[in-house]
Amino acid sequence: MTMETITSSISRITTLACSNCGKAHSPLELQTLSGCCALPLSAKYSLTEPISKEVLQNRAGTMWRYRELLPLLSDKNMVSLGEGYTPILTLANLAAKYNLNSLQLKDEGQNPTGSFKARGLSMAISKAKEFGVEGCIIPTAGNAGVAMASYCAKANMRAVVVMPRHTPKAFREECYWYGAEVHLLDGLINDCAAKAKELNAEGQLLDVSTLKEPYRLEGKKTMGFEIAEQLNWNLPDVILYPAGGGTGLIGIWKAFREMQQLGWLPASIKLPRMVAVQASNCQPLVATYTGQQANAQQYNGQPTIANGLAVPRPIGEQMMLQVLHESQGTAIGITEEEMITGLQELGRVEGLFVAPEGAAVWMAARKLLASDWLSETEHILLLNTGSGQKYMDNIEGKYKS
Repeated sequence: MTMETITSSISRITTLACSNCGKAHSPLELQTLSGCCALPLSAKYSLTEPISKEVLQNRAGTMWRYRELLPLLSDKNMVSLGEGYTPILTLANLAAKYNLNSLQLKDEGQNPTGSFKARGLSMAISKAKEFGVEGCIIPTAGNAGVAMASYCAKANMRAVVVMPRHTPKAFREECYWYGAEVHLLDGLINDCAAKAKELNAEGQLLDVSTLKEPYRLEGKKTMGFEIAEQLNWNLPDVILYPAGGGTGLIGIWKAFREMQQLGWLPASIKLPRMVAVQASNCQPLVATYTGQQANAQQYNGQPTIANGLAVPRPIGEQMMLQVLHESQGTAIGITEEEMITGLQELGRVEGLFVAPEGAAVWMAARKLLASDWLSETEHILLLNTGSGQKYMDNIEGKYKS
C-alpha cells in the first residue's frame, strides 16, 4: 500500500532506517520490519534547519505539540484522544523518607486508556489510516491491546486483540467495549504473537506489535520531549523505566538525541543514565546485559503481576542494550514481593495507585541507592506507565496491614 496524496505536510521525516545496518526504506510506503535484516525501522528527520522551542508555547497539551518531529504527513489522518503531556509529580514525602534531594515521577497512567500505550497506538493507528489500512492486529499483555482497540474504534477500523488468558479482567472487558475481536490463549506475549501470525496468515490486517512497525516508537518518544520541556530544558541525572518490549526506553533516548541535533538541548548536556527495570519472573534483558546469555532469543519467562513486563523475547533487545551502553545505564530485575511493597509504599506515602510496573521502578531506585549505583544527591525520575486500577485481579488481597 502507498499513499495516494500527501497534503499539508509539516512532518520533517526523511526516511526509515534499519536499526541494524542503516539501510534506508521509504516513509511513503507501508513498512513493517526492515527488508534487509528483518529488524525494527527507525524514523529519521531533517534536523539541520532550526525549529524554535517558542513554537510550542501556544500549542495544545498533547503529544502532537511536537508535530514537526512526528511522522504523520497529513493532519487529516490524526487519530487522537488527547494523549500525552502527562504530569511530572514531585515525590516530596518519599524523598524526605529516604533523604533524597530530588525524586519525581512522570505519571503515564493519566493518558487516555490509562497507560503510556496510548501514545504509541495513537501514532501507529494514525499512520495506518494514512496508508489506507482497514484493520489492525496485536498480541498484547494488556494495555497495548486496550489502546489499539480504542484508537481503532476512533478510526473506524477493525481491531483484533490476542492476549494471555491470565490477563486481568479489566483489560479484556475494555477491549470488548471498544468492539474489538478478542482471542485468549494460554502462555505469554510471544505465544500470542505466534497466534496473531496464524490469524493474519493472509496479511489482511496490519500487525502493530512492539517495534514490528516503525511508528509506535515515534509516539513513545514524545515522553522524552515532554521530560525536557517540563523540566525547563534540563534533564534528570537518572531515568528509571519499566522495559518489557522497550519501545519507551528506546524512544526517550531517541528524543534526547533529536533535541540535541535541533539545539533544543545543548550538545554538551549530560544525558541521563537510563535504567531498564524488569520483573525477576521475566528478565531477558537483565540476563543478556549481565552476560548470563548471548541474547534473549531462547529465553523463557514466567507470568508477573506487572503484565507489561512479561515479554520474554523482545525484538528490540539490541536497541535497548545500545541505550544502556550509550547512557552508561544498567538493567535490574524486581521480584513480585518487591513490587507489592512498592505499590503499598507509593500508595500510603504519596497517595499514588500506580501500575505494578511503576512500583517496580521505585523499588529499583531503592535497590540502586542501597548499592551506591545511585546517589541521594542525584535528580531521579521514575516512569509510571499505567493506572493501578486495571491490575486489581493481580494484586487484590496482597496488601499488608
